[in-house]
Amino acid sequence: MNFTKKNIKILMLLIVFTIGVLVCFQNLDVVGNCFRYAFGMISPFILGGCLAFMLNIPMNFFERKLFVKDNKFTRKAKRPLSLILAIVVILAVVTGVVVIVVPKLSDTLAQVVYTAQRSIPKLKVFVNQYVNDDQINEILNQYSNFDANKLFNMLIDFFRSDVTTNFLGSTVGVVRGIVNSVVNVAIGFVFAIYILLAKETLSRQISKSLKAIFNKKIYDYIIKVSELSYTTFANFITGQCLEAVIIGTLFVVSMSVFRMPYALLVGVLIGFTALIPFIGAFLGFVISALLILMVSPITVVYFAILFLVIQQIEGNLIYPHVVGGSVGLPSIWVLVALTLGGNIMGIVGILLFIPLSSVCYTLFCQWANKRLEKKEQREKVIEE
Repeated sequence: MNFTKKNIKILMLLIVFTIGVLVCFQNLDVVGNCFRYAFGMISPFILGGCLAFMLNIPMNFFERKLFVKDNKFTRKAKRPLSLILAIVVILAVVTGVVVIVVPKLSDTLAQVVYTAQRSIPKLKVFVNQYVNDDQINEILNQYSNFDANKLFNMLIDFFRSDVTTNFLGSTVGVVRGIVNSVVNVAIGFVFAIYILLAKETLSRQISKSLKAIFNKKIYDYIIKVSELSYTTFANFITGQCLEAVIIGTLFVVSMSVFRMPYALLVGVLIGFTALIPFIGAFLGFVISALLILMVSPITVVYFAILFLVIQQIEGNLIYPHVVGGSVGLPSIWVLVALTLGGNIMGIVGILLFIPLSSVCYTLFCQWANKRLEKKEQREKVIEE
């Protein structure tokens, strides 16, 4: 090996890198704590970046559709006005979902408790007739005599006891965590607004920095991957939201026509859960079926049939046209991304891994096609 200055520099870097890796492996706890601390420090800005990306989609829509004329006023006002409209629309949607869903769920929960209290004596009679078990009878006797005032008095006695000393100490920690979360969300929201109001300036600054650091080939590839990632994620989010609105509307209209209970609540609930790809609608179906079961058990059967029909319409007509083309990922890889994302990061992983896998799949296909083209060209040259 020729020990030139360049080779010596590379060798020294490899030695330092190897030593660093060994030290990290020997102190995994310290490294993990450092990463958690660093992530906690930058988490408001990560949240702000995610909020900026989400708000940028409706903001761009309002800029294109509402501010068509090019004059001095629109050039100055379209960005802040479009941003305000985007924030108002998202807040209105979230508030509407909360206002519709939460009161109905609380009423249904109260109805479940009331129905359970009425059903326990009947269950006790059934057990006495067909099952002779003293333990079951004892449990049913306890719950059949259930009184909300007893529960309230038990809670008061608990808070007066010595156990509450440790409990209150942990409560302080919980309150501190909630305050920190609220502060992080506020910082992230302000950071997102700054990003959106000055996104062209930030884009130019980042572009100049990348040009200064990398050569033209690497710079062009970074820009290509960034544009592909933005387009894929934006299309995925837009498609999922549009699909959720359509499927929610279908449930509201069809359930209203067939006079099923909780039509608006079920439509909003299934539409909201449908934002989670593939499994979201089934999650909404389970919750909705439990709600309907409290009112009319036989209606659950009709609701299940209606759900299957709408799912077939959604799977064969709506999803391929609204979302399918926007993701550009074969079904088998969607299933893989769904499983990996759910196991690693839960619902957030499901939402992230599908468009992320689509980006990786597209880049791999482009790389493979380019390799095949070069291979075919070499074979043609050899044949000639």
